[in-house]
Amino acid sequence: MEILVEILLEFIVQFFGEFLLQMLWQLFVEVGLQSLAEPFRRQPKPLLAVLGYTVFGAVVGGLSLLVFPDFLMAAKGLRMANVVLSPIVAGLSMAALGKWRERRGQAVLRIDKFWYGYLFALAFGLIRFWFAK
Repeated sequence: MEILVEILLEFIVQFFGEFLLQMLWQLFVEVGLQSLAEPFRRQPKPLLAVLGYTVFGAVVGGLSLLVFPDFLMAAKGLRMANVVLSPIVAGLSMAALGKWRERRGQAVLRIDKFWYGYLFALAFGLIRFWFAK
């Protein structure tokens, strides 16, 4: 029974550790973009924004490899599930944050919408999936 509890606890820590890593980086990016948004009043075209957030997510995913070069999850199946599920949760979280900012009358950036947050997190997760040890 103890072995089962240990395995379950290890699974939970690994899965949520990788997910939290993505979410923390995305929140840092969101805060940074909020601070830089003021000088850039014009919104880029949606296709350009999609490309930008995807590339930016990949770059930040690559930078995360400098800090955490190893996977936080041992099993390949869990890593695959993380690549699929974490961007969805991240996109939903960013959309919720965008709605919260909108209700408070704060500026809402594109990353505060589901698809842009999703693309950022997907690129981040794919880079880590492909290149982490």
